[in-house]
Amino acid sequence: MKEIKYLSRIADKILDMRLEAFGAVQIAGPKWCGKTTTAERRAASVIKMQDPDRREGYLATARTKPSLLLKGDTPRLIDEWQVAPVIWDAVRQAVDERREKGQFILTGSTVIDDDEIMHTGTGRITKMAMYPMSLFESLESNGSISLRRLFDEPDYNIDGEMSQLSIEQLIFAACRGGWPASLDEMSTKAKLLIIKDYIYEICNNDISRVDKKRRNPTLSRLILRSYARNICTPAKKTSMLADVVEDMKGISMPTFDNYVGALERLFIIDDIDAWTPAIRSKTVIRTGKKRCFVDPSIAVASLGASPESLELDLNTFGSIFECLCFRDLRVYSQALCGRLSYYHDRSGLDVDAVLHLEDGRYALIECKLGSREIEEGAKHLLEIKRLVTEKNKAGKKTIFREPDLLIVLTGGEMAYTREDGVKVIPIGCMKD
Repeated sequence: MKEIKYLSRIADKILDMRLEAFGAVQIAGPKWCGKTTTAERRAASVIKMQDPDRREGYLATARTKPSLLLKGDTPRLIDEWQVAPVIWDAVRQAVDERREKGQFILTGSTVIDDDEIMHTGTGRITKMAMYPMSLFESLESNGSISLRRLFDEPDYNIDGEMSQLSIEQLIFAACRGGWPASLDEMSTKAKLLIIKDYIYEICNNDISRVDKKRRNPTLSRLILRSYARNICTPAKKTSMLADVVEDMKGISMPTFDNYVGALERLFIIDDIDAWTPAIRSKTVIRTGKKRCFVDPSIAVASLGASPESLELDLNTFGSIFECLCFRDLRVYSQALCGRLSYYHDRSGLDVDAVLHLEDGRYALIECKLGSREIEEGAKHLLEIKRLVTEKNKAGKKTIFREPDLLIVLTGGEMAYTREDGVKVIPIGCMKD
């Protein structure tokens, strides 16, 4: 059997650092994104709670004396630990007793309710998110432009850096998604089949297993489709519910919320919070979430789209491209301890993404597929910068930091810096 090559992940270094600083690390993220494989490369011993041959024995041990499951060389990986939530408290206790770093790695694909564990694990168990692979990790972005260097080096010259990704290749990458299994050697059709099977498993099985509440697969698909239709917009839940009700009558908002909550616990839905700086009246700035998936392929599959159909509908792909940019920015910003938000106000001024670093620096980012949209994106970025500058000049007590970077991420080929300071960067050049 041919050995499958492991592609390095940005999460590798983050995991190493957290193992050095804490007694245990929890890696959380959607199924199939590579959590277990990444963790296994650091683990000295492994126990897989969903092993069908040993599951019942493991569960019996967890009920009787969970500390027995923790015996083994360290770091010890406990995969899908949420099958027996008591493991969390056992790990916390073991970390307290051993007083050593890097003892355990916990991986899981669902969120556990707080009432299923006794203690938070603060100071003992650190949490890190893991996402599907970015274009740099899947070796499709050439990584010629570093996000870290953009922040750290004001004179960093990006002019002339070239992406080798065509629009057609970007469309296929978005349709296939960043799932490690889809990068194995196989036909194009087989690669696209993986996300279709993923959606089937989520809707028919996982959404009911997450909290042992039976849910309707058809309604699950309709909600995913509604999210996909509103991808990367601050659509209201009432609008999405109305969309769903057109195909399935009698669905209430509590039911809609229940399904969305389950999809969030499975790390499928990953909405973006609003950035609400006081540079305009609070009544002007919108505070709703921007609807998003953890990977653009979920939107594509939920819409029933294909590379061929999206090549003929670049308007739709523009929104999916934004979702792809969000996924990659989430991955790249992890190495910088960053977080994402967006800005939108009732005057129509918006910025697709705001990337905040923990030291207060931030970048305003627009995601524009084609070159004709770059000018519009740059205008939005410069207008936000102007508002911040004017607010500071007004002499109020609160001084707002001006944006450290203005970036337009594109599906184009060449990177350059405009005369107004806006950096135009192909997503096919980006890395952390």
